[in-house]
Amino acid sequence: MDFENNDNKYYRAKKRVAEIKKFYTSLMFYIVFICALAGLNYYVNELRNPWFLWAAFGWGIGIFFQAVKAFKWTPFIGKNWEERKLKQFLEEEENSNKNNWT
Repeated sequence: MDFENNDNKYYRAKKRVAEIKKFYTSLMFYIVFICALAGLNYYVNELRNPWFLWAAFGWGIGIFFQAVKAFKWTPFIGKNWEERKLKQFLEEEENSNKNNWT
């Protein structure tokens, strides 16, 4: 049983490392391509119309959400939110069942 628990922890850690690696790879591609688009934009019209910013903004939103997922950053929910909600719902369900049978 302990072996399965350790194996599960290893699998979760490996998955988390893969997500972080994927984020950093995406971030590197983002920086390279946005710099290339900025260079192209400068070459074409000397940044009089900075259209590359639209691509930077759109892709940046995706990078942000990928970072949130990779680093498990949940500022509004918090670390124990899911456990607290599960307890709350279980208690509500238990109280509801008690009230139905009395």
